[in-house]
Amino acid sequence: MRTAALTGYADLARSLGLDPTELLGDVGLTLTDLDTPDRWIAAAPAARLLELSARRAPCEDFGVRLAERRRLGSLGPISVVLRDEPDLRSAVDLLIRYERVYNEALHMRLHEHDELARITVWLEFGEPAPAGQALDLVMGAVVGIIRALIGNDWAPLSASFAHPRPRDPASYRRTFGPGVRFDQDFTGLELLVRDLVAPVLTSDASVRPYSRQFLDDVVAPGYPTFATQVSETVELLLPAGRCSLKTVSRYLGMRPRALQTLLAEDGHSFSAIVHATRARLVERYLPNDGYSVTEVSQLLGFGAPSAFTRWFQARFGTSPSEWRRNARAGSLPAAIGDGQAT
Repeated sequence: MRTAALTGYADLARSLGLDPTELLGDVGLTLTDLDTPDRWIAAAPAARLLELSARRAPCEDFGVRLAERRRLGSLGPISVVLRDEPDLRSAVDLLIRYERVYNEALHMRLHEHDELARITVWLEFGEPAPAGQALDLVMGAVVGIIRALIGNDWAPLSASFAHPRPRDPASYRRTFGPGVRFDQDFTGLELLVRDLVAPVLTSDASVRPYSRQFLDDVVAPGYPTFATQVSETVELLLPAGRCSLKTVSRYLGMRPRALQTLLAEDGHSFSAIVHATRARLVERYLPNDGYSVTEVSQLLGFGAPSAFTRWFQARFGTSPSEWRRNARAGSLPAAIGDGQAT
């Protein structure tokens, strides 16, 4: 993730009586890491930093408070393109399509049904890490982006969080409005479909060809790769249990051998992409207690939980249940988690 995602962290930590230098050191980062907004750092330590800060303060809404200090420019160069998208739907589609340009751990999806739309968000760290505060930061940032694009008075119909209700949810209501819900089976925003056609206030059609050229030439040249397209298709088909080479090839409009050839030219294989996609989805579903291990195995396209457990053990060297416990605990040493000095 880009360090700009932590914009305002040091000031917020100090305002709560914390020492940002000490906290950053506890997770293997330094204040110098935050000096350059476009510097990339591992996302898992950043998530641990937010969780640790929230515990030490104590401040259950640390991520939400940090989101209030973010601006559209915190997204980096892609913010220049967002400002000239014609409407909110185009802007959200851009954020989803190019999510790895500004945060490789973040994933978003937009779903529309009748008059309602849902923006679902989740994080994939590549290792067990606490996601609660980081997702609060993402949710607040997304609301801030939408308001910057279509107006400060916009509010979602509801904001859902997978984590338990904080003791004082006042800051959540201040940021997201009255429709805040906790202990949900997903984290995301619900809004009216008509909000998606709201015009972007700063959009200028005469500038759009140049901002698009900037996107293609500077922000994300050559993005996305063919392997990314295959991975996205695998993700779509896994829950239905139809994720074979033949099915994915048909979905992409090519023969299986052509798909294999194109992947091999970039150093990939179909089976490796399936395994990697399943490993990513584990981080989306397994930390959420709203999904049983059996349900997670079905979402990953396994015919039986036992097959999922064997695959998981071989991939991660532990059981799904143990991994879930580690993710919930944040894999923080006891001395860090309970606020004692390390």
